[in-house]
Amino acid sequence: MGTALEDQTPLARLYHWEKTQPDRVHFIQPVGDGQVKEYTWKQAMQQVRSMAAYLQSLDIPKNSQIALLGKNTAHWMMADWAIWMAGHCTVPIYPTLNADTVSYILEHSESKLIFIGRLEASDWQEMQNGIPEGMPRIGLPLSPENIGGENWDDIVTKTAPLEGEPDRGMDEMATIVYTSGSTGQPKGVMHNFNAFRVAGTSLVDMMKINGRTVDDEDRLLSYLPLAHVFERVCVENLSIYFGCQVYFNDTLATFVTDLRRAKPTLFFSVPRLWTKFQAGVFAKLPAKKQNLLFKIPILNKKVKRKILEQLGLEHVRFAGTGSAPLSADTINWYRKIGVELLEGYGMSENLAYSHFSKPGDAKIGYVGTSNPGVITKIAENGEILVKSPADMMGYYKAEDKTRETFTEDGFLKTGDMGAVDEGGRLKITGRVKELFKISKGKYVAPAPIENKLINHPKIEAVCVGGANQAATFAQIMLSDEALKETQNPEARAALENEIAQMLDEVNATLDHHERMQFAVIVNEQWSIENGFLTPTMKIKRNVLEEHYEPRIEKWFKAKKKVIWDS
Repeated sequence: MGTALEDQTPLARLYHWEKTQPDRVHFIQPVGDGQVKEYTWKQAMQQVRSMAAYLQSLDIPKNSQIALLGKNTAHWMMADWAIWMAGHCTVPIYPTLNADTVSYILEHSESKLIFIGRLEASDWQEMQNGIPEGMPRIGLPLSPENIGGENWDDIVTKTAPLEGEPDRGMDEMATIVYTSGSTGQPKGVMHNFNAFRVAGTSLVDMMKINGRTVDDEDRLLSYLPLAHVFERVCVENLSIYFGCQVYFNDTLATFVTDLRRAKPTLFFSVPRLWTKFQAGVFAKLPAKKQNLLFKIPILNKKVKRKILEQLGLEHVRFAGTGSAPLSADTINWYRKIGVELLEGYGMSENLAYSHFSKPGDAKIGYVGTSNPGVITKIAENGEILVKSPADMMGYYKAEDKTRETFTEDGFLKTGDMGAVDEGGRLKITGRVKELFKISKGKYVAPAPIENKLINHPKIEAVCVGGANQAATFAQIMLSDEALKETQNPEARAALENEIAQMLDEVNATLDHHERMQFAVIVNEQWSIENGFLTPTMKIKRNVLEEHYEPRIEKWFKAKKKVIWDS
């Protein structure tokens, strides 16, 4: 490969840091009890080289798929690199999927081996049933005990490191990322090394602030799932191309401690966390008191600095948010305390390389302008069409779906509706399809969930919602007869218990991000006459969403499993 940054694959960049900064600490990994373990570039790459040599020694055809399951750790990234170095393709798996989904992904991807990393004991208990008994397994450090396979540390200790600088072609497949489709069955998004190169090198101009761009002095905290393209690009790939130091989050309980340890200079998050940060500050320092203190010249900067220090964000010079919309009030509050939150937009299908707000050019409610090399247009039906140099190779073993996803002239059909302002900034105005995202940035296909709920004999119609919310929920319309029965308190209580039990049973079959927090029994009948149903008795999802939207906040605050709407 070439020597210029824009010509180098991720592997070429890893060799660069290994040669030029061997003794510089790259990973800072919490190992429990407030302790951390550091890995220099040399130490990390020695382990990667040994694991790559081991993988090459196995009877696995070149360019095979190898699965990677686990929470974010230094060894998750090392395993990813070893898979690439050995000549294979990484299939990341979310650490909270159910056994059926794990089984489907492993079988569909034809994965030949699986790395198992750090997992919650309860999640592992569920997920392990989805891994074929005969599939080779390698446990990463911090993985659950008794995974039934080889151990990373043992392998790298006894295996000589792979020598030289084996590289991969830009057109070779680097990863298959499984993402929920409209049917609920995950689709395998194939990306080559060129997509990672594009997403890595193009950040140079996009993230320039006061003349300084990303470099090896920057620090990142890895905590959003690495199985998602957002974290993979904004943390792992960024660290590969620019040498940024990577800190990891230990547990949810230690998040603030880990954040303060990292003192990130670049920080990427999702709306839910930005709002939780804000809520935490407001709980200690109410908005009215803040506004008073901000008006006092002597205290203004001191108070804002103190807030940022408490959050661990005092060194952040670039802050990004994506996956779902963030309210204008929240964005303005962060700006007030000195953090310019920059919204972005992308999909698994273009490796999240689509749109980003540039520093000093952000407009609230807009996800920014097209990234370098990206072309955007709005279709006649209002759908956003994007052509990105990081577009996927296609869906694995699904040529028909791939063709359906692109226009004849090569634009990706995003499924979102939007508009572009005079400055070229894109605004998301709605969804073309029913697929929606919760605030964690995960897609949910409502129809399969609704189909599981509708089986109850007293339920006539169901609408699963939760777009941009913390969790999904079900809106249930009872039959006329059932509605009359509930006028009896005992019958009402019995039905409430039945629905609560049904909710638990259905949730147990769903992935974590799909699970419903509550069910609302609506107090009105949906009909063709009042516009809630189509002539063929299908629910009009957009009408229902608009009608019930003002009540959603109240439902979440109720903190009940079954809510009787009034």
